[in-house]
Amino acid sequence: MPTRKLEDKNIRKLTKVGQRSIAVTIPIELVRELKWREKQKVVVKKSGSKLVIEDWKK
Repeated sequence: MPTRKLEDKNIRKLTKVGQRSIAVTIPIELVRELKWREKQKVVVKKSGSKLVIEDWKK
């Protein structure tokens, strides 16, 4: 598998999951930097024309 160009490294595709959901993978480097774990709860918010994903707080 060829290595992606540096500028294309964080380009991701949306993937259909089930009938009503869409998923996108997050680069492992960013997950490690944020110290996120598998199955961790996150909050997805819409901010203008962007999506913001942040850690869920009780």
